[in-house]
Amino acid sequence: MRINILGASGVGVTTLGLALANKTGYAYVDSDFYYWDNTIKADPYTIKRPIIHRNQMMLDELRSHGNWILGGPVMGWGFAEPLVYDLVVFLHLPPQIRMARLKKREYERYGDIIYTDASRNQQFVQFMDWAAGYDDNTAPSSRTLQNQQNWLQTLACPVLRITGDTTVDDRVERVLAAIKANA
Repeated sequence: MRINILGASGVGVTTLGLALANKTGYAYVDSDFYYWDNTIKADPYTIKRPIIHRNQMMLDELRSHGNWILGGPVMGWGFAEPLVYDLVVFLHLPPQIRMARLKKREYERYGDIIYTDASRNQQFVQFMDWAAGYDDNTAPSSRTLQNQQNWLQTLACPVLRITGDTTVDDRVERVLAAIKANA
């Protein structure tokens, strides 16, 4: 089974992916790990990997597993060969809930520095502005609600849409039911 879980930053893609991997034994592969070069631990999520390198790394990782869950949207990454999914899970939350989650997550990750250090505060504000642009389709990237919805319509595989602030257990059960129905 090859599953892609996607949605906006802060909707719970990683949380669901890890919980589902724990329940199924499938490998969990996080697209952020390949997109970002996080070798500089003091300032993660700031340096992008070269496209050809990141794509090859991810393809090698996915090929090494029979069953996998890919967390994060990778449409438009320009893979040399298309990724084929058996199921795509799309998560969506109301913007105010998602943005509150992101703010809390950023504070838990980095602490007061996101408010007290001018450079880190600028990064935080830019990230939050980018994240807010998802829902109104103003994000300066392809990671917008409209782009993801358009992409979902092109898929030949089943798409499970989970909307609202549901529990992780509920989401896992819904995905497991979709896996069973499509096996």
